[in-house]
Amino acid sequence: MTERVKGFPPFYGGKCRVLVLGSFPSVKSRQTGFYYGNPQNRFWRTVCGFFGEEVPPGVEGKKAFLLRRNIALWDVVLSCEIQGSSDASIRREEVAKLDEVFLNCGAKAILCNGKKAYGVLEAEYPALLPVTELMPSTSPANPRFDQEVWKEALGRIYK
Repeated sequence: MTERVKGFPPFYGGKCRVLVLGSFPSVKSRQTGFYYGNPQNRFWRTVCGFFGEEVPPGVEGKKAFLLRRNIALWDVVLSCEIQGSSDASIRREEVAKLDEVFLNCGAKAILCNGKKAYGVLEAEYPALLPVTELMPSTSPANPRFDQEVWKEALGRIYK
């Protein structure tokens, strides 16, 4: 039997511009205790690079970056049964209360980091679709990652 695993609470400050939604934390992220903890994941390099910044060392540096740049992070799945880090293996998921966090964090846009995140949001919160964009997953398992798509989306949000 697969063990039930819990994700992270949402991370945001008072005046976010964008909510980035992933699916569920990877094994490495769960080990580090924060979002996108796998050094091979392209999230931090992509987003920090958009702002012309180096990736901050450690969780506290990353949190400071997010607060400074008004970025909220969360996952669409709060808890689930999962094998390793595979989105395809997610079963019996508990879906996050996305509408509440979206309203509370003040963001005007949602970027879904991959198809699983977008699919759950689409099924559970269709009212949020007009402000939501599907982004190529930053996961190292995604061979079709395109950094330019992320840069263009962030450019529209931070213009």
